[in-house]
Amino acid sequence: MNESTLKEDILNILRILSSGAAFTQRDLSTHLGFSLGKTNYLLKELAKKGLVKIKNFSHKDHKLKRISYNLTPEGWKQKTELTLHFLKRKQEEY
Repeated sequence: MNESTLKEDILNILRILSSGAAFTQRDLSTHLGFSLGKTNYLLKELAKKGLVKIKNFSHKDHKLKRISYNLTPEGWKQKTELTLHFLKRKQEEY
């Protein structure tokens, strides 16, 4: 995987998470066309870098835990930078 592809994958995840909608890892992987393992790996790496905050929550004790993925302020900044990089690259291609 080259760096441009990785940046584009990260941008796509950040873009979806910034929508505020609740997504499971399976939803994200299906929407992005990634394997579940790749989605899991990328989300964990984004969390390690401080771009995504992963929160466990559950409304009832009898249900499985739900996980929420939210962009941190640093994540929003990174999303903006990656968007600008992507637009410049596409403009050069054009």
